[in-house]
Amino acid sequence: MTTTMPGPVVVVGAGVMGRGIAYVAAIAGATVDLVDLDPDVLASALTAIERDLQTGLERGKVTPSQAAEARDRLTTSTDLRASAAGSRLVIEAVVERMDVKHGVLREVEAVVDADAVLATNTSAMSVTEIMSILDDPSRGCGMHFFNPVPRMKLCELIRGAHTSETTLRTARAAAEAMGKQTVTVNDVAGFATSRLNALIGSEGMRMLEDGVASAEDIDLAARLGLNHPMGPLEMGDLVGWDTRLDILVYLAEHLGDRFTPTDLHRRLVAAGRTGRKSGHGVYRYEDDGTRTNAPANLTNLM
Repeated sequence: MTTTMPGPVVVVGAGVMGRGIAYVAAIAGATVDLVDLDPDVLASALTAIERDLQTGLERGKVTPSQAAEARDRLTTSTDLRASAAGSRLVIEAVVERMDVKHGVLREVEAVVDADAVLATNTSAMSVTEIMSILDDPSRGCGMHFFNPVPRMKLCELIRGAHTSETTLRTARAAAEAMGKQTVTVNDVAGFATSRLNALIGSEGMRMLEDGVASAEDIDLAARLGLNHPMGPLEMGDLVGWDTRLDILVYLAEHLGDRFTPTDLHRRLVAAGRTGRKSGHGVYRYEDDGTRTNAPANLTNLM
């Protein structure tokens, strides 16, 4: 496994996924600039990254010197063009909207060197379509990380219609340097993992809507009976039900009705109960993201 990052890394989008990617890149030895238009989001991301560093120290996964060096290598910015100039790898981790992704990539390609790799962390959308905005789409690929990024071992590499082998090699080297194993998949809606995860999560929500069992028992059954690290409803709270809804709508459009979101899922998002990031999804959460002991209560949404 390679241990050398391909050069300065820019991560665009300082939400849950972006800050996680920035963390593992900095720990791996890369100079990292985390970019977001919102200074408050960047401040929150730095707080979360510091919390991850402390957790790594407590578990013996990160040494004090590694933590100190990672802090020194990581910077934040609201200026995308200034940050991207000179970068060897740019990873876009913004909202799952094609127009937003196209806007980011258009800005980035205008300033990076000709051999820089541009990757998207999309979990379901067409990499070919995302990279179609580029003058040279061969430099674009998918690098799909998983939440929580510091602990999840997989990075799914997606080969778009024009992705070059050089681009894939660079992306694979970066992912492996970040401690990830990789799988390479072709560019079909939902790739491999998101199709599986979306169906499991949607079925968990359907079971809850149908009164099969409580949220707690559905999740416990998945953890203990299927050996899943998290139940489908816990996972939805972690990913964000709004993000999961966007993915399901996209997959339903491209792959058929089996991905159609449930009415309960739509009502949950409409009520603003998007998961951990809002403090309330299927379950309730404290300000630091830890789950409360209050039982799940969706009576008013049924």
